[in-house]
Amino acid sequence: MDKIIKNVLDTLEQHGFCSYLVGGYVRDTLLGIKTFDVDICTSALPKDIHAIFSICSNNYGGANLKIDNYNIDITTFREESKYVNRHPEEVNYITDLASDLMRRDFTINAICIDKTGKVIDCLNGINDLNNCLIKMIGDANYRLKDDPLRILRAIRFATTLNFAIDDELMLALKKNASLVSTLSGSRIREELDKILSSPNFKKGLKLLDDLGISKLIGLSYDDCFYTSDLMGMYVQVKVLKIPFTNNEKSNIIRITEVVNKGIINYETLFNYGLYINTVAGMVLNIDIKKINQMYKKMPIKDRTDIAINGSEIIELLNIKPGKIVSEIYSELITEILSGRLKNKKSDIRKYLLKRK
Repeated sequence: MDKIIKNVLDTLEQHGFCSYLVGGYVRDTLLGIKTFDVDICTSALPKDIHAIFSICSNNYGGANLKIDNYNIDITTFREESKYVNRHPEEVNYITDLASDLMRRDFTINAICIDKTGKVIDCLNGINDLNNCLIKMIGDANYRLKDDPLRILRAIRFATTLNFAIDDELMLALKKNASLVSTLSGSRIREELDKILSSPNFKKGLKLLDDLGISKLIGLSYDDCFYTSDLMGMYVQVKVLKIPFTNNEKSNIIRITEVVNKGIINYETLFNYGLYINTVAGMVLNIDIKKINQMYKKMPIKDRTDIAINGSEIIELLNIKPGKIVSEIYSELITEILSGRLKNKKSDIRKYLLKRK
């Protein structure tokens, strides 16, 4: 266990509170996956947590600490009443770990580790972890209705971990899949981002299709090629009911334009830049090293790289400023990128005078 995490657990216990690592950090650690998102559950009340850790931010029922690379959420043991719009109507703080674990979603996310490294497994999560199985805690139908986001979380974990979904949970997913339509676009996107970021994304897409969720969220795709850049995935997977920033929308459009050209060359690199071409190259299955080498060899990467400026062109050709200067620049860019014209002022002057 990392010293930073152990220190947080020790600090809570030194103040008389029991505390445990729980959730995704424990799951991933047992699977040999490195992660820096840490969840700690404790008998300390929120006011106690904030008194102990003076430098922390508010979190729902607890606090958040950022120490080096770690993002640590500390929450109090609790019981939750009936959910309304994905949130419990009432939260009761308790001192019993086992009761707190019952409110969590899947057994593999309810395994705990204490400060000594001892594993506490009240719900047989390790057995499901060893059997690569996503299994709901409690009545699956009831838990999915309480919080429909669990539907997408089940698909996400099945995808990213390449686990199977328990038969009972799968029946409940089929029965309650339509509840996904009650989720906000941003919540849907958070889960979809994680599904598409996995090299195993096709499993997630198939589950979304099989459960009828693809139609609910307006998801469509043809054959997809995995890209490590998420925008490259959204070029291939269209989703109507999720939000994008203006910058993301622009990037998706530009990457799509290069993909539709079906080629990466000096022209596309000049007009779209290295990032857009790199992501398009991933989609087109073009060697990224070749794209980078091509970019380095470009005679010009931007209009400002041209060895003659607008004022010099106007003076040389005795013309007025305006559209014609832009047209001349476009012509120079084409000639230089094609290799027919060297990017030297003397060569460019000769070319323009001859053209005149």
